[in-house]
Amino acid sequence: MMLETERLILRKWTQDDAESLFTYAKNPKVGPIAGWPPHKDIESSKYVIDNVFTGAECYAICEKENNVAIGAVELKLNGHTDMTDRDDECELGYWLGEPFWGRGYMPEAAYALMKRGFETLEMTTIWCGYYDGNKKSKRVQEKLGFIYHHTCDEVPVPLLNEIRVGHTNVITKEQWKSHTQPDGKIHVANIEEV
Repeated sequence: MMLETERLILRKWTQDDAESLFTYAKNPKVGPIAGWPPHKDIESSKYVIDNVFTGAECYAICEKENNVAIGAVELKLNGHTDMTDRDDECELGYWLGEPFWGRGYMPEAAYALMKRGFETLEMTTIWCGYYDGNKKSKRVQEKLGFIYHHTCDEVPVPLLNEIRVGHTNVITKEQWKSHTQPDGKIHVANIEEV
């Protein structure tokens, strides 16, 4: 399974991606803000590919010109998320390597997967969250049309052995349709860079 956008390819992870995953996931600015520790070595990245990036709707984000993994985007289906226990709802998760911040890649990739979620997988609702202080993730969700749902003051972050404040947003299929232009693009005046 592969999805294409104007600039990106979303495809399944393979062990061949371990080196590029390590390159971006070792950066302490990337993982901790999303709730996971920086990768210590390529073996850590190989483990993540084999044991974490295995969801049915988990994709490597790659630039079209080189097909190198620079981030991840996933729809976490029922049984793989704590945000819902319904089969027609899921959770959107994502991260992107720091050199690619500010190019609008994350909204572009996430939108493609949301479109798949609503149109192909027949989801009625997609949930998404971010930890307090993660302004980039908050902005991506705003651009995609997510609406604030609630805040939880004590969210366990087990991979970092922390408790954080977490914000949860939601979008229904109907809301998503009204946020999308007829040409399939996200309905915002300008997708400014994230």
